[in-house]
Amino acid sequence: MPADDLVIHPGLAIPDAEIVERFVRASGAGGQNVNKVSSAVELRFDIAGSPSLPEPLRARLLARRDRRLTDEGVLVIDAQRFRTQDRNRQDARERLAAFIAAGLVVPKRRIETKPTRASKQRRLQGKRERSEVKRGRTTRNWD
Repeated sequence: MPADDLVIHPGLAIPDAEIVERFVRASGAGGQNVNKVSSAVELRFDIAGSPSLPEPLRARLLARRDRRLTDEGVLVIDAQRFRTQDRNRQDARERLAAFIAAGLVVPKRRIETKPTRASKQRRLQGKRERSEVKRGRTTRNWD
């Protein structure tokens, strides 16, 4: 792995060639600096077309409901927390690494269980008690 690759995990690295960075002006307050310097970073990474991601990881990342993912499977990260371009670039790369690392965790399969007989009885008893409370509220004027 070359030194300029983004290392996510010991066996997984993203080559610099797959990451597209664009430097734009940051929004918000900042005085003259914000109007002159393009310090914000827009980082784009094509998850759907990346050859360096294993297929199961790619599927998990694309299945996530994240507003930063486009319909084409491109992850767009905007970084403008810091005043310097270099620090924003580093922040964007760290956030990309965290996003991909979160996809490395395989969720556990849920094991279906049946409710126990005692829990069913407790539920039905609670329903009967509630029914009695509600029945006690009605007024009968049949006279």
